[in-house]
Amino acid sequence: MREYQLISDYKHNQTYKKSFNELAKQVFQLDFHEWYTRGCWNDDYICYSYVDGEKVIANVSVNKMIVTSNGRTYQALQLGTVMTHPDYRQQGLAAKLTNHVIAKYEKDYDFLYLFANPSVLDFYPKFGFQKVQESRFTLMTSHVKAKTTTAPKAALRKLDVDSADDFARMKEFAASRVPVSTRWGVQGSEHLSLFYFLIVFPDSLYYIEEEDVIVLFEREGDLLHVFDIVSKRTVDSERIIEHLLSDETNVIQFHFMPESDNEHIQAEWITETDDTLFVRPSLQKKPKHFLFPLTSHA
Repeated sequence: MREYQLISDYKHNQTYKKSFNELAKQVFQLDFHEWYTRGCWNDDYICYSYVDGEKVIANVSVNKMIVTSNGRTYQALQLGTVMTHPDYRQQGLAAKLTNHVIAKYEKDYDFLYLFANPSVLDFYPKFGFQKVQESRFTLMTSHVKAKTTTAPKAALRKLDVDSADDFARMKEFAASRVPVSTRWGVQGSEHLSLFYFLIVFPDSLYYIEEEDVIVLFEREGDLLHVFDIVSKRTVDSERIIEHLLSDETNVIQFHFMPESDNEHIQAEWITETDDTLFVRPSLQKKPKHFLFPLTSHA
């Protein structure tokens, strides 16, 4: 079998970076170009790739993360952007890269983790990763604590990723944000926050000046999807959510583990998902119900 060159940490190499992006577009329909040309690719995101000449043909990326849970802090490494060019598959390249990453980092991190799509659920257990079930958190609007219901709602200003001032604000918040939840959250994920701002949710970004927070949310009929609350200080998430409610909203779905102790928040196991969590080694001290913030997924 032909041997290919293993390269890594090439965020400053325009040739490799462009080839990596072409492969991502082909495999995942993801275009990283705007993300890295606007300075979002930092030292916490490292690619490990095989190249054939100057062409990236397989990749496993690592994301250096800090996971927080009820006062405990974990050094964690998240794998992502695992891909192989169609012409180079069935050669074990992704497996070799995965083994390389594990050997390089496992002694320095409390755990490694990743999110897998349904087509590769049998792949990661071969490397010692264990499937871990996450939960979904919802709250009926009738049970939102009425702390500020008599006060007028704050104005929501939609942010424009093409505005220099708005993007500067996004970068400031991404760099200085606190975990969305102390119960289960992440910090040190500036590059991922900016990826979700620019690539995933550019039309769902709002700034609440009165609260000094950025909120990512969408309304779907009577359902309010709250994807993230980005703040430089700890805030009352239910107070923030009150600003987002419409007359039609009946149910709030949190795409993170809520900070709130509201007893009416419902937690249920997620049985079907396009992002299945795998962890190595197993998580021993996680809450019974927990959820990695959506905007921390690599």
